[in-house]
Amino acid sequence: MGRADDRRARQRGGRRAAPRNRTSQQTGPETSVTAEGGTATAVESPVAQAAPAAEGATRAERRKAAAGKGRPTKDGKDAKPAKDGKPAKGRIRRLFTWKKMLGAFFTVCLLGIGSFIALYMMVSVPEGNALAQTQSNVYKYSDGSVLARKGTVNREIVDLSKVPKAVQHTFVAAENKTFYNDNGIDLRGMARGLYNTARGRGTQGGSTITQQYVKNYYLDQDQTVTRKLKELVISLKVDREKSKDDILAGYINTSYYGRGAYGIQAAAQAYYRVDADKLTVQQGAYLAALLQAPSQYDWAVAGPIGKKLVQARWNYVLDNMVGQKWLDKSERDTMKFPIPKEPKAASGLEGQKGYLVDLANTQLENQLMKTQNLTRSEAEAQVVDQGWTITLNIDPKKQAKLEAAVKGQLTSKLDGKKRKVDKNVQAGAVSVDPATGKILALYGGVDYYKHYTNNATRADYQPASTFKPIILAAALDRDAKTQDSKDINANTIYDGTSRRPVKGSDIAFAPPNEDDADYGKITVQTAMNKSVNSVFAQMGVDVGMTNVLKTADDLGLDTEKLQAVPAMTLGTMGASPLEMASVYATLDNHGQKVTPSILASAEKTGRKVDLPDPIGEQVINREAADQVTSVLTGVVDDGTAKVSVAQNPLRKGQQVAGKTGTSDYNRSAWFTGYTPDLVTSVGLFGEDAKTHNQVPLTGATGLIPGTGRINGGGYPAQIWAAYTFGVTKKAKFELNTELGAAVKPTDTPSYSESPSQTPSQTPSQTPTKSATPSQTPSQTPSQTPSQTPSQTPSQTPTDTPTTPGGENTDQPLDQLNP
Repeated sequence: MGRADDRRARQRGGRRAAPRNRTSQQTGPETSVTAEGGTATAVESPVAQAAPAAEGATRAERRKAAAGKGRPTKDGKDAKPAKDGKPAKGRIRRLFTWKKMLGAFFTVCLLGIGSFIALYMMVSVPEGNALAQTQSNVYKYSDGSVLARKGTVNREIVDLSKVPKAVQHTFVAAENKTFYNDNGIDLRGMARGLYNTARGRGTQGGSTITQQYVKNYYLDQDQTVTRKLKELVISLKVDREKSKDDILAGYINTSYYGRGAYGIQAAAQAYYRVDADKLTVQQGAYLAALLQAPSQYDWAVAGPIGKKLVQARWNYVLDNMVGQKWLDKSERDTMKFPIPKEPKAASGLEGQKGYLVDLANTQLENQLMKTQNLTRSEAEAQVVDQGWTITLNIDPKKQAKLEAAVKGQLTSKLDGKKRKVDKNVQAGAVSVDPATGKILALYGGVDYYKHYTNNATRADYQPASTFKPIILAAALDRDAKTQDSKDINANTIYDGTSRRPVKGSDIAFAPPNEDDADYGKITVQTAMNKSVNSVFAQMGVDVGMTNVLKTADDLGLDTEKLQAVPAMTLGTMGASPLEMASVYATLDNHGQKVTPSILASAEKTGRKVDLPDPIGEQVINREAADQVTSVLTGVVDDGTAKVSVAQNPLRKGQQVAGKTGTSDYNRSAWFTGYTPDLVTSVGLFGEDAKTHNQVPLTGATGLIPGTGRINGGGYPAQIWAAYTFGVTKKAKFELNTELGAAVKPTDTPSYSESPSQTPSQTPSQTPTKSATPSQTPSQTPSQTPSQTPSQTPSQTPTDTPTTPGGENTDQPLDQLNP
């Protein structure tokens, strides 16, 4: 077709025919060209067929219409178009091209750099405020009267030149080995800190000495992203403006070391009674280690775990010094851990005040650690001398009554000049309201100045037979059965034969009873009254020792590190009067968890701490808790506390439940008891006045006839009665049970399988003695020993750790080291 024909075709409204040189493949199977009389007629493709519909449309509309038809796929079919008319994969490719991604990366970097520059320009180094922030804390009794004011800041700034160079290096080795070479910040540590703070995970270390100095001296301890960003900027500026020596001096002079000591000079005096310039490398390493957790690492009050941790930290410091060439390895190998001196209490905390203040501080720190994800060191820095008004739950009248009871029943009878053992007697007590969980009174020791360790909260002595009610509670709560499938309750019969091998235990265990007495077949009620070891050892295995320890933990005893072995039935773990008060308060509260609290409120300017409710969830069912209470009334009315409590003239009909406990070797003696509205745990502990090792109480006061053994039914029960009957009113237990001494039994006793013995509901009048000599117990100075033994004899240690004796026993390993 020529140009003239093409022109004529357009004039007639037709379309230009396809060029003659196009192949059928190019025009497609649906396109053909014919020529009739010089006129071109085209059979159009689908796209061409759609063209008339697009006539008069805009160019964009025609493109969109064309895009509505999918591109052909390999099989010749149209590909399904995207909803917006564009292929999806093409859009993703266009969005994530390497050029765009690289551009976005550089944009973010530029924004970050710009933001940091702006922040750097805006934030200036503020005036130091550490001294201004240290102020008195005020502690009040529950009635609002002032208990104590504590806030005289123990700080003395010393020039770095007065601190031996090697001691300076201990702090650098402990906290920031690159201190002398870095620019004041640790970017990786800061990034980790910012991330954890933003995620609510608290701090996890990484700060340089410069950053810690800035936080101590220029800022505060708040864990916020804003504060951390300020810390970063100020640290860079301080590192640029100050010398490394000035920064190190500021750090060691502003840090808190525990014992109320701020700065290295105060710490040197508090822990070693020397000035900072007289510190040795070993002592400096200990002070440097302290900064990680001052109260936890204070040797005077640290538990076994705390002592291991601070020794490990001390070794870490010295090893780093060797690695940095600051200490010769041969010299380091000869160094021994420098045990600090006993602390001297600050003025104004005499008598019981210091014990009360310390517990209040500890519980407040625990709450801050929990709610703000702080470390112990950071929590202490927020509490100690920071201007808090702290109201305690302590009732001043009950507090005075408890102190008077301890003095009247015990300490007034001690005379260290006449008897050396009298110097070794320590008493601790805690009194709790079971309905609210409030600690109403506490006795921590003879005087905070004279005995720094709080006997009410120390957990290094055995609770002995006061653990037995926990075993019964576990059995009742779990509907446990004996070896012969009989239900365990107050009327269940067990074999009370001394040294009876426990059945069903993977570990051979055959504990003796007190004075090796054989009781034959007796009820659980009688076994609790007489504190029969063989019965509760078997019961513990029947219930399952794992279950027993789980119940103990639920009730308030810390069992995390304990092994579930039968020896635990004898109360061979450590426990504090505070913990035992928690356990028995939960029983008194019908199985609803009680976590005793000394804090009523804690507030400072613009801030008030939300305190947890001391009353928690139901941890054992009510019927189980009430049956244990019912059984424990029998211990008071017809058991080991009968003389001191049941027959006490001050009782006047008051209902009482409780349990005595006396550990093997007479190192501790307990009475934990309760009325419907008050729970009090009293413990006596034998502690060598010089070495602080555990020693026997036997012979103390010189008023106990015979061997002079101090039993749980003696002085502890007497203190309990003198205090409790003076502050409570007559009340009756509301028990949901039909079993136990507090109610008349209605069930037929069930019998548990036991070795062949002659049944006997009461112990033999003349108990069979073991080959190991034992001592005759006595409940009070004027009491004639009963025919039914009730306390633990003192035993000569044996080489068999699985056969402890007496009413209770030490840890099996202690048998080898009495």
